[in-house]
Amino acid sequence: MPFVRTAIMDNDGRILTQPGERGEIVAQGDQVMLGYYKNPEGTAEVTLNGWHRTGDVGYIDEEGFLYIVDRKKDMIITGGFNVFSSEVEAALMAHPAVKDCAVIGVPDPKWGELVKGIVELRQGQSVEADELIQFVKGSLGSVKAPKSVEIVSQLPRSAVGKVLKKELRQKFWAGQERVI
Repeated sequence: MPFVRTAIMDNDGRILTQPGERGEIVAQGDQVMLGYYKNPEGTAEVTLNGWHRTGDVGYIDEEGFLYIVDRKKDMIITGGFNVFSSEVEAALMAHPAVKDCAVIGVPDPKWGELVKGIVELRQGQSVEADELIQFVKGSLGSVKAPKSVEIVSQLPRSAVGKVLKKELRQKFWAGQERVI
């Protein structure tokens, strides 16, 4: 992007330089905000070493093209592995019975988080949760596949139709802190 520098940053604030390395997309430039008005705490959350942290996870390829993979808040960390919810959602959506879905992390004492799929089926379709789990395992492997799938009649949505993942997470994370 002209006049804006973009880079990929790891969780420790280091700029990643190898093509394909995934991390948080950061930006700096004259058009990028300096901070929130009268909110130094908010500013500190979204800036680091002069970079604005976008909250998006992505990578830069060998030709310098930037790819957005997911929202950082939607990334699931299970047993030390980073699982991008969008990747698991795409695998679930490939099943012919699935109309829409959301993938979230739910708390687990051993693994930190477990991958959970919440699925809305196409009208007239039926499928067992276990079949969907096996379907995703076939394309993504065991680590990324949901450990559980809940089939719902309708996913919660915003006024513009976006699935409300925060609402889906609430019942699982009530009284606990989710740290990414």
